[in-house]
Formats: sequence, C-alpha cells, structure tokens
Amino acid sequence: MSIDREASVRDLTGSGDSGAGAQPTDRTGLVLGGALLAVAVVLAALNLRPAITSVGSVLDEVRDGLGASATWAGALTTLPGLCFAVAGLAAPLLARRIGLRAAVAAALLALGVGLVLRVLDGPFVVLGGTLVACTGIALANVLIPVVVKASFAARVGLMTGVYTAALQLGGALGSSVTPPLEPVFGGWRGALASWAVLAVVALVLWLVATTRASVLRSRQEGPDGGGRGRRSLLRVPLAWVVTVFFGCQSCLAYIVMGWLPQVLMDAGVSRGDAGLLLGLVSLLGLPVSLTIPAIAARRGSQSGWIVLLGLLGIAGILGLMLAPSASPLLWSVLLGLGMSVFSLALTTIALRARDSADTAALSGMAQGFGYLLAAAGPFLFGLLHDVTDGWTVPFVFLLVVVVTQIVFGYVAGRPRYV
Repeated sequence: MSIDREASVRDLTGSGDSGAGAQPTDRTGLVLGGALLAVAVVLAALNLRPAITSVGSVLDEVRDGLGASATWAGALTTLPGLCFAVAGLAAPLLARRIGLRAAVAAALLALGVGLVLRVLDGPFVVLGGTLVACTGIALANVLIPVVVKASFAARVGLMTGVYTAALQLGGALGSSVTPPLEPVFGGWRGALASWAVLAVVALVLWLVATTRASVLRSRQEGPDGGGRGRRSLLRVPLAWVVTVFFGCQSCLAYIVMGWLPQVLMDAGVSRGDAGLLLGLVSLLGLPVSLTIPAIAARRGSQSGWIVLLGLLGIAGILGLMLAPSASPLLWSVLLGLGMSVFSLALTTIALRARDSADTAALSGMAQGFGYLLAAAGPFLFGLLHDVTDGWTVPFVFLLVVVVTQIVFGYVAGRPRYV
C-alpha cells in the first residue's frame, strides 16, 4: 500500500497512529469504518431520486386534490433541474465553509424537512417544500462524488458504479412503491411524506459513520480542489459539448420521471402498473451503470455506446408517441435503456479531463449549466400538453432533445481533453 493510500485510510477513520503497536485492532477498525462509510454513501444515494420519482406516480391525484393545472405540474417537475443548476455553484462553497461532513448532513436534513413540508398545504406550499427537498438533493448530488474521491481513492471506479446504481435503485423505489403506500398512509400526502423516514435514517448513519473522518470535516476539501486558482473552461468548446450532452440526457430523464406515468395512464395502463413501469425504467440503469461504463472507459472512444443508447431511447419515444397502448412494457424498456446513458455522461466527464482538478471544474460546469438547460424540459413538456391537449407535440419536442443528445454525445465521447 502506498503512502497516499495509507494516509487516505487514516483520514477515513481519523486515526493518526500507524505504528506497530496499533495493528490488529486498528486495522479492523479501519475496515469497519470504511465499510460503514460505504453503506452511508449508498444510503444517501438512495435518497436522491425518490423525492422526484414518487411524485410522477401520483401526479394526477396531486393535481386533482389541489385543483392545479398541467402548467403547475410542469413547474413542479422543473424544480429539480433548477435546484441542481444552482447547487453546481453553491455546493463547493458550502463544502469549503463547513466541510464535506457537515455539508452532506445539511443536504440530507433539508431533504427530509422538504419532504414533510410539501404535503402540509396547498399548491404553493407543495412547490416550496419541493424546492427545499430538491435543494438538499442538489447539494448531495455534487458532494457525494467528492466524498467517494476523498475517502475511497483506491476504489473510485467501484464506488462510483455502486453510487450510480444506488441512484437508479432509489428512483425505481420511489415510483413503484409510492402507489401501494397510499392506502397505508391515507392518500398521496402520507405516501409522499413517508420518504422522509429514509432521509432521516441516512442522516443518522452518515453522522455516525463520519464521526472520526477528518478528511470529510476539512474545510479545504471541495469539488474545486480546495480553492486553488484554475483556468476557466467557459471558453473551451469541448467543455460546452460535454455540458450540452449532459443537459440533454438530464432533460430526457426529468421529463420521463415526471410525466411517463401520466402518459401511460392516458393510454389505458392502470396507476399501479404505470408506477411499476416507471420503476422498471429507472431499474434498467443498474446493470448498465455497473457494466457499460467500465467497458467503454477501456476504449479510446465512447461515442458508439452513446449513440447506441440514444437510438434505443428514440425507439421507445416513437413507440409511446405512435402506439402507446400496443406494447407499453417494450416502450418502457427501450426508454429505460436510452436513459441509461446517464452513467456514460458521468464517465465522459472524467475521461475528457487530464487531472482531478479539471475533472472537478468540468463536472461543476456540466452540472451547473447542464441542469439549467434540463430544467426547462419538464415545464415545456407539460405546457405543450396543456396547450395541445395531447401527447404528440410534447413527444416531438422530446425527440429533438434526444437527437441533440446523440449529436453532442458523439462528439463528447471522442478521445480528447478539455
């Protein structure tokens, strides 16, 4: 084991004694501490999608119960993207001010509070609570990958894959479990608020697992490499290509998470089955996240995989647009495979940078501006549905988004550096 890896492990548990007198017990403590932190990271990741996907499976009931329009629903599904854009700038500053440990704890606390707050009253309270919850999600989205880099330096690839898979699993649980929770908790309000329990559990485990993790308490650890001056990527064309690619695939994801159940129910699919199909769409990302990025990273170019997944997504969109009731399962599977390009978007960000500092800068730019681009997607999709009273025009808009994703993704996947 190298000196850097020894230092990383010591930081993970806060132990500074590497002498001969502390071998068996301390080594066991290191392993247990690392395992507990890994579980905390996974549990935190599981929280970063249910707050979004759970709404999609009961969106029509929320609208009916509040007397809200499709445009309001579009605004509700747009909030996550807006929050993620702002957090791309705010999260590094917060981490530098209070440390990674406290910043992630604050993010999980905001998530739990927002999940409860948004079910307490009418349409504006729902929007306000969702804003608070999504702010927590947005901060954690940026900070958890930094935790992985800071605390699992020897196994970044493995933990990144597990982290991404946990995100996908959380999304699947949110959409598929929420409808069955309605009768248990007396309606959509109780079902949506119940996800706050998972956030509280994640917060408690996070605080316990990171009690002695000095590297996470440091105010110098942040996604920008501790505040060192770096060149701006705003004038680098490839950085903008990666950003547009990331933004388009995020736009597709948020539209699907927010609107797919409603599209399926309008095609005659039951509410429970629509929630399960949205869960399947999210679940398909698990095997892709754990296999394809590793395979693609070993090749010089990732363009072929990006184009292939994009074409599968287009096939699913065309099926839903032209014959939604013919085979909703097939269309959902194709759409889910297309959305799995998310894992390649994260991989591309790392591969297009020469060092960790440029990776952090590119990640912040791609998430900040990319999520801002994606934020307009669900709102426009809902607005087009409201104006045309149908799904054809919204799906044409979605096709344009995915075609743009394929074009920019092809360029982003070529072996070059920012």
